[in-house]
Amino acid sequence: MSSAKSIMFLGTGSDVGKSLLAAAFCRIFKNLGYRVAPFKAQNMALNSFITPEGGEMGRAQVVQAEAAGIEPHVDMNPILLKPTSQMGSQVIVLGRALGNYSAKEYYEYKKELVPIVKGAFERLCAQNDLIVIEGAGSAVELNLKEHDLVNMAMAEMADARCILVGDIDRGGIFAALLGSYSLLSAGERDRVAGFIVNKFRGDPRLFEEGVQILQSRSGVPVFGVVPYFENIFLPEEDSVALGRRMNKTNENPRAIRIGVVRLPFISNYTDFDPFERDPRIELVYFDGPAQIFGFDAVLIPGSKNTIEDLAAMRKTGMADALCAFHKSGGAVVGLCGGYQMMGAVVRDPHGIESSIDTIPGLGLLDMETEMYPEKMTSQVEAGVIPESLPFSGCGEVLSGYEIHMGRSVSGGKAKPLFKISMRDGKPVDVEDGLAQPDGRTWGTYIHGIFDNDGFRNSFIQDLAKRSGRDVAALCKPFSFRLWKEEQYDRLADLVCKHVDVGRVLEMLGIEGFRD
Repeated sequence: MSSAKSIMFLGTGSDVGKSLLAAAFCRIFKNLGYRVAPFKAQNMALNSFITPEGGEMGRAQVVQAEAAGIEPHVDMNPILLKPTSQMGSQVIVLGRALGNYSAKEYYEYKKELVPIVKGAFERLCAQNDLIVIEGAGSAVELNLKEHDLVNMAMAEMADARCILVGDIDRGGIFAALLGSYSLLSAGERDRVAGFIVNKFRGDPRLFEEGVQILQSRSGVPVFGVVPYFENIFLPEEDSVALGRRMNKTNENPRAIRIGVVRLPFISNYTDFDPFERDPRIELVYFDGPAQIFGFDAVLIPGSKNTIEDLAAMRKTGMADALCAFHKSGGAVVGLCGGYQMMGAVVRDPHGIESSIDTIPGLGLLDMETEMYPEKMTSQVEAGVIPESLPFSGCGEVLSGYEIHMGRSVSGGKAKPLFKISMRDGKPVDVEDGLAQPDGRTWGTYIHGIFDNDGFRNSFIQDLAKRSGRDVAALCKPFSFRLWKEEQYDRLADLVCKHVDVGRVLEMLGIEGFRD
């Protein structure tokens, strides 16, 4: 293995801030002139991304790679679990789907993944000076320790120094940090270089006595107390984060209101992050059919189980509400699984997703979809077919990625929406997506389509025209890419202000600056 040094962020539980702190240190190390890469051995995520090589990986490590200023690669997240039911997940290894496994089946298979994880980590070490590793959930789930591949077992494999992160906002910080630390074995405690207290509300100086208590009882330093913040935004990927976005109140009556259907098996809802950060838009995730008529447009997101989610929408009345909203003149857009639901029928003759062979769709698009065993994963470049939509995105080359197992075919009235010209860097001539002649009902398999500033701004302007709102008065169009870069820098600056980064560097045995 190379001489790359590793730092690992472990948590006292889920959603304590491991991902954000890992992203912050990726940016800090990058700014100090080091070659740095993120790593998480195993990720369970609702959201995923396709790399330039066509491999699928978790969004958290994509965010961390962006913070590090490098292209994401599947070696940064060699194992990805995507829940497809309450009992099982699709298992993706080095970017390729192996199939759907129950928890028992996966645990039995897990030992075979150890050399794969080790190989991915060693390849990253050979190319970088520093590896920032993220753990998963709690570092001390005692009943799962035998099967651990992502927390202390990974720390040992990487010979990493660890920082244990606790969330003070949820209460019980002493029990969380000291309890977690005490449950580690003596050898594991030797790897823990210190604590970080995260999400502190108020003046961190008020917790100075708490810092002393933590240090005196554990014998390890507290590297910092990071304040709770609401003015820095990075993509989040789990159901805890999604729950915070549900049923927001109307804060700006002049903004365009866009609703996102909260599906039971929702995936890749980061597709809509550009709207959430745009002052012209009020984005609301909702699961109550009665809420639908308060929106200017409704987006149906991706799904890890299109058929089961479609059945759930019929059971709850959401399907009828969507059709009524459309008949009233509302705009409806579907991405990936949401796109599949908009057609006349969805068929799954091979049992890819469900035991349900065929289910009627929403009937909003004149098309039919069939599930196939082969999974399409690719990065793409595309352009709008002008006659398909009343807006085009100013003719820009659109970038995005595909992750789907279905094929959708028009019944005649729905017209192709995009022309894909590049797939994984190779020239192609392929049509994607379909739009009804009304121009307000369309769908696509291209994730990340709204990350394209020109296309997104044209879509917003079209919604404003339809709703009679003057969004130009709210703000000028903004660049989502530049906005994300600002967030990474702001996060790094915040952590540098409240964490003793010099002490962390000293712990790693590296210098603060390089020529």
